[in-house]
Amino acid sequence: MFRDVSACNTYNYGDALYWDARYIQEAKCGSFDWYQRYSALRPFIRKYISPSSRVLMVGCGNAVISEDMVKDGFEDIMNIDISSIAIEMMRKKYEDVPQLKYMQMDVRDMSFFPDDSFDSVIDKGTLDSLMITYGDPTVRMPHINQPVYNWKIELYIIPRPGFQRPTGSTASRSHLEPVPLTEKCLLPADYVLEDPDSHFIYVCKKIDEPVDLSDISTNPLTDGEMQR
Repeated sequence: MFRDVSACNTYNYGDALYWDARYIQEAKCGSFDWYQRYSALRPFIRKYISPSSRVLMVGCGNAVISEDMVKDGFEDIMNIDISSIAIEMMRKKYEDVPQLKYMQMDVRDMSFFPDDSFDSVIDKGTLDSLMITYGDPTVRMPHINQPVYNWKIELYIIPRPGFQRPTGSTASRSHLEPVPLTEKCLLPADYVLEDPDSHFIYVCKKIDEPVDLSDISTNPLTDGEMQR
């Protein structure tokens, strides 16, 4: 079927047609991983997710992070993406890898999956694309730090790939340690980013305590953003 690849110039990141056109146009360019590769994320993923966990990878695109996780021992990864083109490409690529499953789906409506279908969910750039904004804590925490989710949130900050520390400077802290946050889950006012273009990792863990939702009338992520 003919598709107008000029749609790639619209940057409508919430539109399946945009992504279909983009994956057709860039089919010969190979895979692409947003932000970080698995090698950089492995310490965090391994810390919080067991290889035997049922993992949901949202907005998988044509990235190889799921492939790398399988090579690292992960056994069950469901990959979803809004682009049917990307999903079909990945199904063919990994048809002989039973640990990887692919399904076309809009992350804003995942009602197909029953509750408790997964133990862990990984999002690497999907929420950024839907909100059309870079996910630093000032713009991301107000959305994810909500009582309705009942999450304990830990924040890690890692330099972008290729970042080189200025000569003579030393790291003030380990990137493998969570960043201390204020009561509102924001960075302290005096916190200085080692790399101004750092990448942020938000670990959101469900707290096994009941939440009183009687006075919570809306879900802050439903207005054109993401539901889980």
